Amino acid sequence: MNKTETLDQLSAAKKAHIKWVNRAKSLVEGIPVEKDAIPVDSTECQFGTWFYGEGQKLYAMSSMDCLEIIENLHFQLHDIYMKIFKLYFGETNRSFFSKLFKMKKKVSDQEKEMAKEYFAKLQEVSKELLDEIGKLERRLHAMPQSSFEEK
Repeated sequence: MNKTETLDQLSAAKKAHIKWVNRAKSLVEGIPVEKDAIPVDSTECQFGTWFYGEGQKLYAMSSMDCLEIIENLHFQLHDIYMKIFKLYFGETNRSFFSKLFKMKKKVSDQEKEMAKEYFAKLQEVSKELLDEIGKLERRLHAMPQSSFEEK
């Protein structure tokens, strides 16, 4: 593991997170989004793939308590999105043909309002997550390369 690669990977994961939130925003705003375009599972989005893969190496470094905060916020984010996902892609009250042809369910005005409220909360959690990622980036920038070398 080297410092530059780690920072580049973290930056790419952060950008992927921002795109994920923007796709969720598109969905809530009524723009057609494929069901699989916004992973529900926190380990399947690009940020989660990095965090639970290469990102785990950061736990070996000292004073990385921010990783637990990042993980908790990331879980919260996906829990909130699950509520939005169920509103737009839930299986309730869908006809046989809509399921067969993978048509998105009809979302009522009340459900759209609920989705907007959930998305507002999702944005708050995303901002907190991005703040914590920023702290992690600053911490990593300040560390010497020797801290990144496996012992």
